[in-house]
Amino acid sequence: MTVRLIEQEQEWESLVGQYAEANFLQSWAWGEFQESLGKQVFRVAAFDDNQVILGLAEGILEPAKRGAYLAIYGGPLLDWTNKPVLDAIIGTLKELGKQNNCLFIRFRPQQLESSELRNTVESLGAKPSPMHLTADLTLQLDLTLSDEELMAAMRKNHRSSIRKADKLGITTTVSSDPQEMEEFYAHQLELATRHKFVPFSKEFFTKQFEAFLKRGEVSFIHSRTAEGELLASAFVIFYNSEAVYHYGVSTDANRSLPGSYAGQWRAIQEAKARGCTRYNFWGIAPEDQPNHRFAGVSLFKRGFGGMEINYLPSHDIPLSNKYYLTWFFEKLRKKMRKL
Repeated sequence: MTVRLIEQEQEWESLVGQYAEANFLQSWAWGEFQESLGKQVFRVAAFDDNQVILGLAEGILEPAKRGAYLAIYGGPLLDWTNKPVLDAIIGTLKELGKQNNCLFIRFRPQQLESSELRNTVESLGAKPSPMHLTADLTLQLDLTLSDEELMAAMRKNHRSSIRKADKLGITTTVSSDPQEMEEFYAHQLELATRHKFVPFSKEFFTKQFEAFLKRGEVSFIHSRTAEGELLASAFVIFYNSEAVYHYGVSTDANRSLPGSYAGQWRAIQEAKARGCTRYNFWGIAPEDQPNHRFAGVSLFKRGFGGMEINYLPSHDIPLSNKYYLTWFFEKLRKKMRKL
């Protein structure tokens, strides 16, 4: 077995594409986006003696005031029952982390949560992270179903709202114009104020959009009134036969109109037109947490039907005793932010 860094996009994408659980968080575009923010990216792959891929991981060197860490979003991608390969990939990531003065490695596998997987992860010396790395509990829609079947699986209110939007003359559009980020971000700030959360920077959204736009893998889905007033916008990434509703905004006018419903239905149609087989509504709050700050939007998402997919939450592998100070701080911050 050999482990090496991959430095060419074409090779990386051909390797990632061999995994059913390939996701945009392990794509070259995601790494390029992170590099545009000034972060260092490591793309590690393991091969057998015949150069057949055995596993890979894209790690992002995340700077932090309390100490840097190496983050693997939606990975590593490998057979988690193959201990030698797992040890080789994790061992290489540990070396890279230590070489770059990281306090720990944080990863969230693109694997369903199970006791077996937890045991495997814990055997690596990993422990549950105090904070999320990326969405753990997601809602995913099977796009191989017909439109009639998708409609039938929705809540009655959602079906009615989509039909009502059409009667009201609400229009939907698909756009890849980066200039529209101005309006999107302005409403993102309003949303953050309304729901009391710290928003990402405009640079974060813009550079992410640009990285996927270069590859034709992202679009805005807008819904507007007949007079052209914006009601809602979705930032959707299309990668490896999956469409991901990564971010969204809505306006005050949308509160009394079904713009969000129409926008999501258009996004689903766009995903099917692009050959996607899944529509991922992204993160949702657990149903037994009605006071969660995302409970309202989660209720909206669940109304479209689909299946709840619960990935193993993020875990940390400490590389320094200083990690435990970070763990305590993040645990406290999570409680304060009611996450």
